[in-house]
Amino acid sequence: MDLPTYSPKDVHVPWNKGKLIGQKAPLKLKDIWAIRIHLKMANCTRDLALFNLAIDSKLRGCDLVKLRVRDISHGDHIARRATVMQQKTQQPVQFEITEQTRETVSQWIKQAGLATSDYLFPSRYPDSSHIKTRQYARIVNGWVTEIGLDAADYGTHSLRRTKVSLIYRRTKNLRAIQLLLGHTKLESTVRYLGIEVDDALEMAEQTEI
Repeated sequence: MDLPTYSPKDVHVPWNKGKLIGQKAPLKLKDIWAIRIHLKMANCTRDLALFNLAIDSKLRGCDLVKLRVRDISHGDHIARRATVMQQKTQQPVQFEITEQTRETVSQWIKQAGLATSDYLFPSRYPDSSHIKTRQYARIVNGWVTEIGLDAADYGTHSLRRTKVSLIYRRTKNLRAIQLLLGHTKLESTVRYLGIEVDDALEMAEQTEI
């Protein structure tokens, strides 16, 4: 059987081929609390639950928006740990759910009247059963803008990177970070955190000549 042939114009060229695309910055502790306070003051129960769970779970946006109530709960109680299958790698990843997050998520479930089979963050639009990744990205942009940060420097991956960046700074344990992010290769974790560059700059800053 003859294999199909393609002309040069048929070959898709990624928009970022040959370009250096910077990582979105993780949030600092003061930024985390600024967003939490803003959302509490505005009585945004859903957004506060979404924000806290995004920080704890360290999930990609595509996995976070597809969470169902049953994925993080046992009956009427929010679990301390949960495991989900990652869409990108088709590998399971486990994450912790802190007390603060359990409280806000529980409040949201009760307020929204969600059943165990429902999506945790249902869409407000009739053509979608849950919020989409683009909508999630717009929500994140709104959060960082509200506390005075430049939305161009942050994105959904900022929330995925936030907790692991703090953990790495405290422990320097790359293997732990790899497990928390659900990476199959340690090299992916190194690149994702950008730690080689950051550590080199930190050492340079501490070296006086």
